[in-house]
Amino acid sequence: MKKLKAYLDNIKKKDPAARSYLEIILLYPTVTATINHRLAHFLFQHHLYFLARLISQLSRWWTGIEIHPGAVIGKQFFIDHGMGVVIGETTRIGDRVTLYQGVTLGGTGKDEVTRHPILENDVVVGAGAKVLGNIRIASGSKIGAGAIVVKDTSQNSTAVGHPARIITKKPANVVSIYENKDSERTIYNEMSI
Repeated sequence: MKKLKAYLDNIKKKDPAARSYLEIILLYPTVTATINHRLAHFLFQHHLYFLARLISQLSRWWTGIEIHPGAVIGKQFFIDHGMGVVIGETTRIGDRVTLYQGVTLGGTGKDEVTRHPILENDVVVGAGAKVLGNIRIASGSKIGAGAIVVKDTSQNSTAVGHPARIITKKPANVVSIYENKDSERTIYNEMSI
């Protein structure tokens, strides 16, 4: 029960629209996709590949989130909205990772064994970003929306653009809604600069 509460608290913390645990459990596709993936991954590890893929594909049909049963996913994983997320077979995802809609964690076809990225703990990947190949996204990294990342990142860095480049410092005119709860007016003021 403690693990479930920590999982739900993580979602509630990251999504201001989440109003109750019941709403999260019943209506959030990330919960359905994650539960189905845990079951499919268990079956995949026990060489029941067809059954694992069947559960994976039914989950994809239901949620719009495609997670290969071979992918390894850590604790408190959160996909916000989720439609169009694709996670490849050899992907490794750490704890407290957040993905937004349209993210692809895919392969480039160049490597035989590990074709997909490794995301360490506390990584955030923005909407529509593509993280491709056998690369490592370091702990605490943020990937900007629409970025195409094909190289490793450094710890607590931000990658933006296509191909992605690392920016080391947050621009002065950017305000995060997570840094200041009463920031609505501040955000609009900063945007008008």
